[in-house]
Amino acid sequence: MGKGARPSACGRKPKRNYCPLFDRDAKALRSQAASLSRPLSMYLKKIVCLALFPGLAGCATLPSSGPTGKQIERSAIAPKDGSPIRLVQIQSATGIPVAPDIAKPVASLPEITQTPTDMVGPGDVLDINIYEAGVTLFSGGGNSGGSGQMMATPGVQVQKLPPMRVDDGGDITIPYAGTLNVAGLTTGEVEAMIRNALKGLSQNPQVLVALDQAITNSIIIGGEVAKPGRLVLQTNRESLSDVIALAGGYRGSSKDLMVRIMRGASSADVRINDMVENPALDVRIRPGDRLMLVDDPRTYSILGASGRVEQVPFRRSSVSLAEAVATAGGTNPNLGDPAAIFLFRYVRDESGNEVPVVYHLNMMQTGSYFLAQKFVMQDKDVLYFGNAAANQPSKLVQLISQLFSPVLTVTSAVSVIQNSNN
Repeated sequence: MGKGARPSACGRKPKRNYCPLFDRDAKALRSQAASLSRPLSMYLKKIVCLALFPGLAGCATLPSSGPTGKQIERSAIAPKDGSPIRLVQIQSATGIPVAPDIAKPVASLPEITQTPTDMVGPGDVLDINIYEAGVTLFSGGGNSGGSGQMMATPGVQVQKLPPMRVDDGGDITIPYAGTLNVAGLTTGEVEAMIRNALKGLSQNPQVLVALDQAITNSIIIGGEVAKPGRLVLQTNRESLSDVIALAGGYRGSSKDLMVRIMRGASSADVRINDMVENPALDVRIRPGDRLMLVDDPRTYSILGASGRVEQVPFRRSSVSLAEAVATAGGTNPNLGDPAAIFLFRYVRDESGNEVPVVYHLNMMQTGSYFLAQKFVMQDKDVLYFGNAAANQPSKLVQLISQLFSPVLTVTSAVSVIQNSNN
């Protein structure tokens, strides 16, 4: 036994650098950590339980892009407020709504009898020339015979009257002939009327009448055209496309332009793209019509659990439901339910009132893809992709893991401390 070493009670050598005081303090620290960790772990478990109960009770209030298909059907059939909404199941061709007749508004315009191109009416400005031979009433040489006397000169004399505007009552005033009502007459009939009125006052007068400014035989065109303003119809056989071309053509994209034709108290709307594809819409324009080209793009909205949520413009005159679903990117595989494709639309009933209608299409059935090709989209339709009901539990688990990841981190840290002290 070495010098200075003290034998132990059992005859074994003590450990090197052994300190009884340090051993006693270490045991006390481990005991305190264990006593602290037990209440902390119990406290954390209570917090987790208390937080789980409201989460389980509130599954319906989890973040979502919209209702499920079943929820839409229940709220449509038995809404909490208002009357029930009509729900149409698209399972056959009979359930597809009939596309509106785009030519119907044009057919409702009153038909106007074709009028002559030289008809005179209020506002027109007439150019009148009176020709006289022999004894003249309106023109002549000097006044050698005295003032106010008719003059006999060789040859033919012509008198051009100042521009004559037809007043609101359709009258004009001719010297020596008085007031004449010319509204509704052609220029040839006005010539005969003036000539008859001057008989007995002039020797065989001849009259020529021309339209200097035509108001009666014109239309007004405005809006998205190159040259808006008054347009004179030269033949009275011009169609809608003709007058647009005569006004310099339209501005903007044809798919977004709509022409409003106003005829008296009636009006009709025609889209440029529809007119190009359907010649029946290229109607005959009549004098007095007013045309307005308006930038009015047609759109439909995409909502719910789709690949994209936005407002989509029509790229052509006709867009099918299948094309709209494809434009939306289809159903989101992580959120949506292909069996819950809905289209919301206002439809006019027999009384002309707008009523809401919901169309349901189950894209899990093969026949639905053919039906979707025949279903025509309309302006301001809402295409909705329903949420899958099975997504709610996964969302809850996701939410819980996000909420309690800090708590689990603390618990793990306490376990590490306990293991290191043991």
